[in-house]
Amino acid sequence: MRIVLISGIVFVHIPFDSDSSPFNGAYGLFDWFRVFLRDSLFRVGVPCLSAISGYLLFRHGAASLDYGKTVRRKMKTVLVPFLLWNTAFFLFVLLLQNRGIGDGYLPDLASASTRTLATLLFATEGAPIDLPLYFLRDLFVCILLSPLLAILIRRYPLLTLSVLLLLAALPVPLGIVLRNSILFSFSFGIYLSLHRVDLTIIDRYATPIGLAFLALTVLLAMAIYVTGPKLSMWLEISRNLMVIAGIPGFWALSAILIKSDLGKRLAGTGSLSFWIFCAHYPLLFCLWVLWNRSGEDLYPVFYLLAAAITLTVLPLTNGAARYALPAFYNLLTGSRMRQRAEIATTDGRQTTSD
Repeated sequence: MRIVLISGIVFVHIPFDSDSSPFNGAYGLFDWFRVFLRDSLFRVGVPCLSAISGYLLFRHGAASLDYGKTVRRKMKTVLVPFLLWNTAFFLFVLLLQNRGIGDGYLPDLASASTRTLATLLFATEGAPIDLPLYFLRDLFVCILLSPLLAILIRRYPLLTLSVLLLLAALPVPLGIVLRNSILFSFSFGIYLSLHRVDLTIIDRYATPIGLAFLALTVLLAMAIYVTGPKLSMWLEISRNLMVIAGIPGFWALSAILIKSDLGKRLAGTGSLSFWIFCAHYPLLFCLWVLWNRSGEDLYPVFYLLAAAITLTVLPLTNGAARYALPAFYNLLTGSRMRQRAEIATTDGRQTTSD
C-alpha cells in the first residue's frame, strides 16, 4: 500500500499557478482528471499511511510497548529524516533565492520573520518548506501521544473515535497536529490493532468495496471540479470524511492489486517509498522553476513530464544513493534499509517492522 499511496501523493503535489489551475477549464477532461487525482483519489494517502503506522505500533499489544524505546526509535526513523530533508531543501531554496532564482514560488526566506522561519524549518505552526513532510511532524506527535490514545481507545473506543472523527471532518484547527485527519486515522489504526480486528474480512469483499470507493472518489471529484476552487463547507466536510472512508477503500484495492505480478513487485520496493515521499516535492519544485523559465505554456505537457520524470528519476537516485552512500542513505531513510535487512521469515511469510 505504501508505495502506491506515496506515488499517488506525487500527483497531489504537482505544482500549478492561477493560469494553469484545473478550475479554469482550459483542458476539459484533463483538468477533471487532475482534480480527481489531486483532490479526491490520492487525498486518502496520508490518512491511510497514518492508520498503517498506528496499527503497526500496537500490533503486539499495548502492554509490549516500551514508550521510551519507541520514542527513541521513532526519533531516528521519523524525526531525524524530517529535519535532514527539510533543512536541506530550506538551504537549497535560500541559495536559489540569493541568486534570484525561484522568487515568488516560496516565501522570501531572507526577509521572513523568525516565527515564519521556525515554521518553515520545524513546522511549529504550519507546514514546513518541504510541504509533504508535515506528515512526519504530525506522525511523531501522534507517537508521543500514543499511550494516551491507546488507553482511551481500549476503554472508550466508540466515544474516542467519534470525537476524533468529528474533529477530522470539521475544518477546525487543533494546534497539536496540522491535519486533524491524521489524529483520527492513527487512532483508528490503534483500534484495529488493540481490538484484533480481522482485516482480511475486507479482502473477501474487496471488489465491491474497491468499486464503491472509486465511485465515491469520482463523484467527489465531479463536485469539486464544478464548484471549486473555493469549496463550500459541506463539500469540504464531505472531502474530509471521504479521505477517512479511503482507509478501507484503499485496503480493498490493495487486496486486488497484490494478486498481480505488478503488485508483488511493488510490495518488495522497501525504502523506496520513503525516499520518494521525502524527495518528490523538491524535485517537482525544480521542474516547475525550469518549466516557467523555458517560456512554454502548454501545462498538460509539464504535468505529464513532471510525473514521468519524478517517478523515474527518484527510483534511480534511490538505488544510486543506497549503493554508493549506504550509511548516509540509511540516515536519510530513517534506518529503513537496516530494518529491511532484518526481515524475519515465519511460516514461510515475510514480516518486517514499521
